Amino acid sequence: MQKQSMNNKKPIIFTDLDGTLLDHFDYSHSDAKACLDRLISLEIPIIPNTSKTFAEVLELRQLIGLDGPFVIENGAAVIIPNNFFPLKPRDCVWKDGFWIKTFSPKRAHWLGLVQKLKPEFGQLFEAFNDMTLQRIIELTGLTETEATLSSQRQFGEPLLWCGNDEELKKFTSILQGFGARPVSGGRFLHVCGDCSKGKALTWLVNEYQRQHNNIPICSIALGDGNNDVSMLEEADIAVRIASPTHEPPILNRETDLYTSEFFGPKGWAEVLDQLIPETTDSSASNKQIK
Repeated sequence: MQKQSMNNKKPIIFTDLDGTLLDHFDYSHSDAKACLDRLISLEIPIIPNTSKTFAEVLELRQLIGLDGPFVIENGAAVIIPNNFFPLKPRDCVWKDGFWIKTFSPKRAHWLGLVQKLKPEFGQLFEAFNDMTLQRIIELTGLTETEATLSSQRQFGEPLLWCGNDEELKKFTSILQGFGARPVSGGRFLHVCGDCSKGKALTWLVNEYQRQHNNIPICSIALGDGNNDVSMLEEADIAVRIASPTHEPPILNRETDLYTSEFFGPKGWAEVLDQLIPETTDSSASNKQIK
């Protein structure tokens, strides 16, 4: 796919992190670094849209070299640096050096709901809030520092589900009755509000257009898991990143949909080098993607 198929629209990239821009096993982005650096040099916004916490992404974006907005905890909040937009973004509050647009009640609300369901379902899940730091490290493969950042959740509560599919169906149905919107991620079931990565993407694209005289935008979303589905459905171009641990998520859309051949960050670079091919070598831009 060549750039002209975007009809000269401004590309904005929304990317999942774990299993997409970061390797599923070692969380490295090294296989995507050359592509990432090239896109940054072209001043293309690259926006992490992740289940990770504010504290985690703040650390990671420095490591990766990003300084723009990011979306945390499966769309619960959009975090915008002060200098990203010329004007104050709508419906945002100023906190800790960022404009913050929230879409979900705080974590305490969902912890209270999970507590109510423990008598019936407590033997079927482990709540993140109840885990020791060592247990989080064991389940995620994170370092102690990374696990500490991961535990600093503000909006939702991850659960390690240990029951069967039928029990999960009943559990999620009850959660939905209480206003929750459970989302299955790569490792955990996330209990959160009526938010999603897709809603966050749509809001941020609309705000970007509002602040830039309705500039035409082509949103590109990349993800590997079920919690990425809403983002992949909402974007102008959807990219499913192949995973060594599971099949690509099933989508309703059939157009402008691509699936990488390679896993994780290598697949991330594989597709974006072709969707936005400036300055890539001919061998990369002549490869075909599905």
